[in-house]
Amino acid sequence: MTIDRRKLLAGGAGVAALTAAPAQAQTKRTVKWDYDADIVVIGAGATGLPAALVAHEAGSKVILVEAESHLGGHAICSGGNLPLGGGTSFQKKWGVKDSPDLLFQDLTDWSVTSANGSTDYRFNDREIIRAYADNNVATHDFLVSHGVVLVDKAPDTRGGNSVGSSVPREMHCAPVDWPLIQTGKPAKPEDRLTISTGNGLMHPLIAAARKAGIKILTSHKMKSIHRQNGKSGPVTGIMAEANGRPVHIRARKAVILGTGGSTSNVQFRRMFDPRLTEEYCGVAGTPWSYQDASGEIAGMEIGAALWGLANNTGEFGSGITKPGTIGGQYGYVNLRFFPGSEVFDKARATGLPVKDWQDVITVNMLGKRFYDETGPQFASDNYGVNKDYVPNSYLNAKNLKWNPRNYLNAAMAGIGDGHNGGGPIWAIFDADAVTREKWDVNPPNTDPANGFFFSANTLGELAQKIKMKYQRLPMPPENLEAEVARYNSFVDSGKDDDFGKPKPLYKIAKAPFYAAWATPVLHDTRAGLRINAKCQVVDMAGEVIPGLYCGGESAGGFSLHGLARATCQGFIAGTNAAKEPRRA
Repeated sequence: MTIDRRKLLAGGAGVAALTAAPAQAQTKRTVKWDYDADIVVIGAGATGLPAALVAHEAGSKVILVEAESHLGGHAICSGGNLPLGGGTSFQKKWGVKDSPDLLFQDLTDWSVTSANGSTDYRFNDREIIRAYADNNVATHDFLVSHGVVLVDKAPDTRGGNSVGSSVPREMHCAPVDWPLIQTGKPAKPEDRLTISTGNGLMHPLIAAARKAGIKILTSHKMKSIHRQNGKSGPVTGIMAEANGRPVHIRARKAVILGTGGSTSNVQFRRMFDPRLTEEYCGVAGTPWSYQDASGEIAGMEIGAALWGLANNTGEFGSGITKPGTIGGQYGYVNLRFFPGSEVFDKARATGLPVKDWQDVITVNMLGKRFYDETGPQFASDNYGVNKDYVPNSYLNAKNLKWNPRNYLNAAMAGIGDGHNGGGPIWAIFDADAVTREKWDVNPPNTDPANGFFFSANTLGELAQKIKMKYQRLPMPPENLEAEVARYNSFVDSGKDDDFGKPKPLYKIAKAPFYAAWATPVLHDTRAGLRINAKCQVVDMAGEVIPGLYCGGESAGGFSLHGLARATCQGFIAGTNAAKEPRRA
């Protein structure tokens, strides 16, 4: 029998066409819309709320979609440090001379290098930074006009990571009389105009959105983005899930993604760093807000590109931090939940704040020390870090004293058994340390019920008790006993022969003994969807996806830590989305 190749190929093409037909039809099917708006904003945080307000005030009908049952996102959990510059009225009040050009120069300075060799600004996208610099003043004025109260003190450097070398830019949001999500109550009267908290930024914006009558859909988790032809044509809306059912929301002008980054999504974050496995479960902002990469994934599914990936693995700033508290799952330094918070049932413990790392040793899952416990986390650039700073000069690196700051890398190195993750890190201490630190080690300050805190009368018994889902290997009691004995000998000699801890001060000798969860905390997302100066999302061909915008931690190309990037890009996105033509 002779086979006709042309008929076979034609038949194959026909089969392929038939196979593809259902998918093609699906992308072009008529969607039954449950809601209709000009602009649909995803995420009620520091990007989404400014974007929604700006677009609404420009005359667009806006729907704000939030996955959680409450508003404020990652930003309301923050320290409220707001590094907007470029010559704001706040800077002028305190005699700080700044400009958009100076801000742009600072945030694109290739020569700025930290003491561990990392570079804060080298991989920033110039187009994005130019737009950011040019919109800082307008963003500042927008926030203040919508009720944000700034602590009345000169701009400083507190909380600033990669915010520029030339002048101080850090402002601080005061909580005033707003209830704190951490406690459910307002701050103490004496603190209401003096402390800095994300509550002071987000509560006024939430109130402004409600006053404006913007429709807000809580407990609606975005699952996908509708695009006219699947991966071509304009974006037409989104599909969210609420109470287990799909909800389709039409966007006649644009969809704006402000979903807050990807640190809570284990598989997504491991694209950047394979070490970040499941045990890094105390992500900053959780359990209030989860950075689940939903915006990035939905954007990628319709053709969006990722951007600026080097910033996400740069060893500077707060991408990964030492825990600020130990003994509970959530140890982010700027956030402690207390009974009275609406999410305390999920947080379960306030955690124990560590005042002096001389009071503990830290060990890996096998009970072995791995680094000087007092060692710092990664540094970052800020005003005054380099005393002899000269813009774009090779001397900025030459003048620094080398300091590798490798506590975090040592913690994530693992135990040499072929696994990528570093595993749990445990702070080991005794009854005397509890007294020195003035800790109450009982719940709700710690979380023994879920395996984040253990106590025992002997070190051997303590090691045997350490059993929880992330402790994949048992801790050998003899390891912990030997490690503590060796450390105690360093206290006698005044010298840490293993890791150079400056003059070890305190023995671990008095029962009871404790093991508290002290695993590093994931914080910033510094890579995400590719955007342009207007915060429009760009695809793999370098073309704009019509009707899709993104900002904040879900957008890439920007190394800046904190609230300024998110609020400013929300302002930019809302302004430009409102100018889109309204589709019938």
